Amino acid sequence: MLTLWLSIGLGAFSASPGDTSRVIVVVGAPGTPEYASQFRAWADLWKTAASRGQADATTIGLDDHPGSTDRDRLKGLLAEAAGAATAPLWIVLIGHGTFDGRAAKFNLRGPDVTDVELAEWLGPAKRPVVVIDCTSASAPFLNRVSAPGRVVITATRSGREINYARFGQYLAESIADPRADLDKDGQVSLLEAFLSASHRVEDYYRTRSQLASEHALLDDNGDRLGTPPDWFRGVRATRRAKDGASPDGLRAHQIHLVPSERERKLPPDVRRRRDELELSLASLRDQKARMKEDEYYRRIEPILLELGRLYQQAEGRRESQP
Repeated sequence: MLTLWLSIGLGAFSASPGDTSRVIVVVGAPGTPEYASQFRAWADLWKTAASRGQADATTIGLDDHPGSTDRDRLKGLLAEAAGAATAPLWIVLIGHGTFDGRAAKFNLRGPDVTDVELAEWLGPAKRPVVVIDCTSASAPFLNRVSAPGRVVITATRSGREINYARFGQYLAESIADPRADLDKDGQVSLLEAFLSASHRVEDYYRTRSQLASEHALLDDNGDRLGTPPDWFRGVRATRRAKDGASPDGLRAHQIHLVPSERERKLPPDVRRRRDELELSLASLRDQKARMKEDEYYRRIEPILLELGRLYQQAEGRRESQP
């Protein structure tokens, strides 16, 4: 695996102090004490995972802040975190959602937030963004929020899936669970957590002989279409849309809330360029069947050479460390 290959020998490096992921967990209005207990437990799992990943974490919706609504706090925190950092900004929405045929809403204590508003608030963000909407009727958020440089996950594939969604529980449990590490590289990617949670949702309804009322989607290429979990075999999407649209998952598989020790010690510039080269390789691999063999190898060679140079550069920097 290219990620592992470039990680070998980089143990002397640490991520720069400013290269820290930011996690904002927003717990919406629970409606009943039962939901309140469940949503708090999910939020606690995210806080624990963020701590393990050395990420800065903030939770909205569990404590009272007189003079400030949860909606205002979310808007303010997004504005504060929208800078040009290289580490992702994670927004995790836990609770209930609604859709009236035009706008989707995440139900907060006090004023709700709509899909249109969240997209507007994220507009100034210069850093990678992860939006995870674990609510019912969440699919319209994917269409509104998706953009280049973002990963968006919703618990449903339609705004009409209005029943309580269990996906949020399983995702919170999977994001730092070694059992969700499908490629066995010592860390759970966002894609792997999405697939693990989706499979557990499917198992929940199947073992109870119930018709599934939620179907999660993932979008990480900015086309606002999303890819369902059953398009994947392992961590690779093996199905294609009828119109030829590119599948998702490549970028989500490069993002880890709790990175392995090797991944954590990669210099940010090495990690960023490695990710770009891996995406280029994956794109060429997907086009291979439509290319002549000599053209394929002609185009893949400079990418592999740059990966080699990148490795040598990083190895040289490691050896120069005192």
